[in-house]
Amino acid sequence: MTEESAATEDTFSPDVTTVRNDALHRYELRVGGTLAVQARYIDRPGHVDFIHTETAEQFAGQGLAGVLAHFALDDVVAAGKRIIPHCPYIYRYLRKHDAYNQCVDWPEQAPAGA
Repeated sequence: MTEESAATEDTFSPDVTTVRNDALHRYELRVGGTLAVQARYIDRPGHVDFIHTETAEQFAGQGLAGVLAHFALDDVVAAGKRIIPHCPYIYRYLRKHDAYNQCVDWPEQAPAGA
């Protein structure tokens, strides 16, 4: 399991942590120990396929999904793997953050909702 604390600003609680939870095949962002955002993935040889990102209702609209996406994508790149964005949120995030382009294998069609 990989864990880091996110630097926080006025809009975030000071107790924000990000974790790769291999047992549950998801990246997690917790606020004060409460699961706020999760990004589910399938880990395959040579790449990680992101399939779903979900933010708990009480944490919606705070930018936390973007914090988790940044952490998760950096973790995949650091592991030397490629990113496949089948998750609509991760797909949109990658379209806005071209620094990851060299590490992305785009699906033939955009995921529904992207």
